[in-house]
Amino acid sequence: MIELKNICFTRNKKKILDNINLTLEDEKFYCLTGPNGSGKSTLAKIMAGIEKPDSGQILLNGVDITEKSIDERANMGIGFAFQQPVRFKGITVYDLLKFATKKEINKKEACEYLSKVGLCALEYVDREVNNSLSGGELKRIEIATVIARNPSVAIFDEPEAGIDLWSFQNLNTVFKELEANYKGVTFVISHQERILDIADEIILLKQGKIVTCGKKEDMLDSILESSKCCKKVKE
Repeated sequence: MIELKNICFTRNKKKILDNINLTLEDEKFYCLTGPNGSGKSTLAKIMAGIEKPDSGQILLNGVDITEKSIDERANMGIGFAFQQPVRFKGITVYDLLKFATKKEINKKEACEYLSKVGLCALEYVDREVNNSLSGGELKRIEIATVIARNPSVAIFDEPEAGIDLWSFQNLNTVFKELEANYKGVTFVISHQERILDIADEIILLKQGKIVTCGKKEDMLDSILESSKCCKKVKE
């Protein structure tokens, strides 16, 4: 479980997050959604330790991690998948998975993680994590590293960004399996209806504030209707 208490964050004199309070429980799949610029990615980065809040407190399973670094939080069980995955020239997919698990796994074990995200494992396990990989391939490899790490809190920042429809369909299958089997907290930032539809609970963020949160059944229709109205206004 991870708790955020009165989290505030300002950048360039602009308030990005305003008094955020959230409690995310184990064995639940949460989707954070809202308009662009509402502070979603900033909130995810604060949870992971990439950004530090101006005020407030973060508790992981009752332990205050507010002042912990990104490395310390990773060691304590927080996994983070970036909106734009990082490329590592000279490092293979196998190396990356070994680093994620923090143990000496063999290639058969590494291939099992890749298979879980819909990749033909033998074609990828020895490839470098560089520009030869597409955005969709990188996304799935990064998700495989998060699964391999088996964190107590898994955070995914807009996993659908920049990938093709085929990759997205596979990605959606991966998240359905996570929702069904993962024992920790799954926290996904997304605008996509098919990912929102997997969630146990949806959190709506606007202008740095949580507008509402609740069960998917109670929120999804109104969020989608609101999104359609916004598109019409823009048109």
